[in-house]
Amino acid sequence: MAFDTAILENPRTGQIRSAPVGFSWTMFFFGPFAPMFRGDWKWAIILLILASVAMVASAGFLGWLPSLVGAFLWNKSYFTRLISDGFQLKTTEKGSDLEKVDREVGFAVKRFEST
Repeated sequence: MAFDTAILENPRTGQIRSAPVGFSWTMFFFGPFAPMFRGDWKWAIILLILASVAMVASAGFLGWLPSLVGAFLWNKSYFTRLISDGFQLKTTEKGSDLEKVDREVGFAVKRFEST
């Protein structure tokens, strides 16, 4: 499970999103369904294609490989997409140190400041 879930808010629209930070067990167990659950159809289709190619190339043995690799990358990708859409880090569900979130995603995340 991800070590914590970041709560992000978009100051322009007021939308609030939650984004798990860390390893994605959802991606690990459900593969392309994880992006589908979050409405990211582009990555869902990419994962379906990669899994299909891996299964065909290995007679069905390596169809799980894209899900394993994606489990390490998916939450960071989703988090980064939210940041690029204008969301800012507000807090975390477990009350983790916000700098720990920065270290996990690999960059300093802009903090939400209510006006």
